Amino acid sequence: MNAINMKIIYFCFLISLGQFTNGQFTDTFSVMDIRELVRFGRETMIDILESWELIRPKDPNEDVNFPFVYKMEKEIQNRISRVSSKIDIFQEKMETRFDMVVAKLLTELPLQEQLDQKLRTIDQYVGQINDLYNNFLIYVKAQIKYEKYTLEDFATTCVSSRSGALPDLLKSIHRLLVPTNDKLFSKSVLMLLSNQMRDASSQICSEQQSLQQLLYNLYSTITLTEIKGYSMIHFSYMLLRLYNPGSNFSTEIDLVKQQYSTRTLETVRAVKTAMAFAPRDLWKCDARVQKLDETYTQMTKLFQGYIVNEVDLNKRSSCRENCAYYAYAKVEGCYKNQFCSQQQQCNGKVLNCEFVDSDMWICPSPSNSSRRYEHIEYENGRVFGQKSTCTTGTTKVDSWWRWLFWHCSYCFCYCDDNTTKSDRYFSLRSVTSDVANNKIITGIALKKVNQIIHIQIQEGELMPRGYINETTIAWKPIDAFHILDKNVKSNIDYHTLAWERRALDLDDLVPAQDHLLTGIKFRTIGSHLNLEIMATPFNFTTGKLIQPIEKSFWMSNDDTTRTELKLEQPDIPIRYSTPSLPDSGKDQYLNFAPSDRVYDAAQNTIPFIDIQPIVPNPPVPIAGAGIFHKGRRASGGFVALKLITYDFNSHLQVDLPPAQPIINTPIILNEIKSV
Repeated sequence: MNAINMKIIYFCFLISLGQFTNGQFTDTFSVMDIRELVRFGRETMIDILESWELIRPKDPNEDVNFPFVYKMEKEIQNRISRVSSKIDIFQEKMETRFDMVVAKLLTELPLQEQLDQKLRTIDQYVGQINDLYNNFLIYVKAQIKYEKYTLEDFATTCVSSRSGALPDLLKSIHRLLVPTNDKLFSKSVLMLLSNQMRDASSQICSEQQSLQQLLYNLYSTITLTEIKGYSMIHFSYMLLRLYNPGSNFSTEIDLVKQQYSTRTLETVRAVKTAMAFAPRDLWKCDARVQKLDETYTQMTKLFQGYIVNEVDLNKRSSCRENCAYYAYAKVEGCYKNQFCSQQQQCNGKVLNCEFVDSDMWICPSPSNSSRRYEHIEYENGRVFGQKSTCTTGTTKVDSWWRWLFWHCSYCFCYCDDNTTKSDRYFSLRSVTSDVANNKIITGIALKKVNQIIHIQIQEGELMPRGYINETTIAWKPIDAFHILDKNVKSNIDYHTLAWERRALDLDDLVPAQDHLLTGIKFRTIGSHLNLEIMATPFNFTTGKLIQPIEKSFWMSNDDTTRTELKLEQPDIPIRYSTPSLPDSGKDQYLNFAPSDRVYDAAQNTIPFIDIQPIVPNPPVPIAGAGIFHKGRRASGGFVALKLITYDFNSHLQVDLPPAQPIINTPIILNEIKSV
């Protein structure tokens, strides 16, 4: 192949992919870029068509002018380098490759067999097109000269109507995304995925993206593949036109243009529909390795199983009642320094006592432990807790009779002991982003500082069209304080959990569509701890929060007719490798409570608290937040926060305005030759 033809091919390639050089793509590629992606494809199509006549002199038999070719050679090679770099960057900004998305979907969704097969087929088609595209880049960018036969054979493959050729691959992908028969729309891969995601949303948590974002990633990789294929087809027709003087291929190009436009519009409509159903919740799976105060924390010495003799539960030191009589009491003494003198006394409330058996062996916990007992073994064979080798040595504890009439029984009760070693506080102070500097909440976490549970936020500057300025993202320091600090007041700065005030409301809070999350806090409604968020209106196009700050408002769920989420036989959640799953619903609440006495001797307060940060990657605007419970059968589970990402569906426009031409003044070869 001669040098002139190679330079013409370079020139065609630059024009066919020229839109990559317009510099309009920003640093982050995420769900809000769908309009740019569609516009990019349309502009690529328009620019190629506008440049269609540039490679053809007026006389089909006339050769291309050598001075023009050599004059453009250096600039063309530089532009090709920039173009290939743009393509690489564009794909990198999509954060994840198609095969990674498919792998994630196939491993985490309980997919139907039909959907599984379709996803794998699309993966195969996308791989074939990417292989063609890699060859395409090699042919137009390599310094070595390829034979005419090689390039012509490649071009013929790209425009062939046979099964398995490039046009057929593009049509096949589209048929899987958007079936031609309207009645079969429910079988679209996009809709099947959306439905499966909705059903399986409670099981997907390891991604740093909401399922709506994950669905969009699938769509965006396919759309970019369509653009690559469209560019290759045009390149191939240009090459064949060059090798076959007198050939026009105008009818073929018109058909390609029509098919591309139709597929683009139909695909955008399909993804718009699918995204409307896709969940936007973002939450964290259980950590693979649980570490106290790194992945989870807990309320310590809040509610705990406690062995006490009824003689110590009344001021008369009598044994005239039974254990069940003491549903609400306190320790009044230590009769004759019996077992009561060998354990830490409960100085708070003693609750819900019950007789289990008269005599027992107790394995006390080490002095540095937050537990009182490792296990309790009753003479009747019942065991509370995990029986194992007792490093501290077991203690025999026996009930006794008084005057043959009264049985002084040892009771199993619950202790609500508000001591300095008890972590039972929640901060009620609000946490807000820097709205004055256009910052919104981009991440969230629960943290325990000075025995108090705080909400910590990550904030970042909002940019036009939903982008986040990543250079501004930072965690806001916690407003740490001690409950004994001067000017710190109970029920104003903090809430204290107690048996009568141990309820936590479970809610998802989402404001109107044109608002974003800029603040969050706990508050109390009666005896319940309740989540509240601050929402701020914003302009999507300009990316500006609506000022003044008075435009923002706090919102919550004030419903007091809630149902309790009851946990059956709740053991401590870190004992099991089986992952916890969300199990709370709308208008529910849970009570912090002792762990199960059979599994754990009721020595811990459940649920535990998940303190893993919830941060979307790439960063996106957050619409709302929630607090929920995740657990399993026989597990106390975890209380955890969630984020609800902004719904971009309303901004997905199908009919986009025509693109501006890249080449404002077309370069006509005949004009160049006259210079």
